[in-house]
Amino acid sequence: MSSEDNLLSLLIDSDQLEANLGKTNLLVIDVSCSRESYDNGHIPGAIFLDYRRLFNGHSPVPNKLPTQEQLSLLFSELGLNRDTHVVAYDDEGGGWAGRLLWTLDVIGHARYSYLNGGILAWRADGKAQDQEESLPQASHYQAEYINLHERIELDELKSKIGTEDFAVWDSRSRGEYEGTSSKAERAGHIPTAIHYEWTEAMDKENGLRIRDMAEIITELQTKGLNIDQEIATYCQSHHRSGFTWLLGKILGFKQVRAYDGSWNEWGNRSDTPIET
Repeated sequence: MSSEDNLLSLLIDSDQLEANLGKTNLLVIDVSCSRESYDNGHIPGAIFLDYRRLFNGHSPVPNKLPTQEQLSLLFSELGLNRDTHVVAYDDEGGGWAGRLLWTLDVIGHARYSYLNGGILAWRADGKAQDQEESLPQASHYQAEYINLHERIELDELKSKIGTEDFAVWDSRSRGEYEGTSSKAERAGHIPTAIHYEWTEAMDKENGLRIRDMAEIITELQTKGLNIDQEIATYCQSHHRSGFTWLLGKILGFKQVRAYDGSWNEWGNRSDTPIET
């Protein structure tokens, strides 16, 4: 899209995306939970991306940031160029879409948007869908870690717990946070972590679109997550926290960083502090 075009913002609705479909350098990526969702009906021209391509590592932590080489291969296959504007969406309210956009941010590709509510909102608005697969035109994209401040790793996170102007956002379920439910060797949460489940920000009666922004900010501030803090967000595998990272960006938080190791890493080690 040229500078004369109405450039897409970080958060867009179905009308905005519909108006831009077919434009040069627009790449719409469907990161739905299953290929079935894509095959049943996707946004015209959208490319399907298996979310597992956004993961790297081995059990019990298979969910780390891929290498620069892996990301170069992935985004070359998807046809990404430096001037490509990516619109990401999924079928669950933004988790996998957020993980994709976080990955783009880490490699310094800032031209991106999230379709509010994803395919559920698109369908609810009665927009056209395709069932035929759209194939990308391969490119030669060289990915480099440019914005690693968007990521926080275990040692740095441990060192910052309890420090001034730093907060931890746990986006998992209440049971996981309290330790009554666990998907790792150890149960509980990172000390000082504030619980705000990712789905709390979604309007379940409105296609999983993000709820009223002012209300969400008030809820987060009441819990102790403030707009001027440095915030580390996590879940089990940096999937649900893909959305909370994105939500922080949309709300204008000063700095929201993703702990991509998440509970798969923290909860499967013996040297990490845990609260229940």
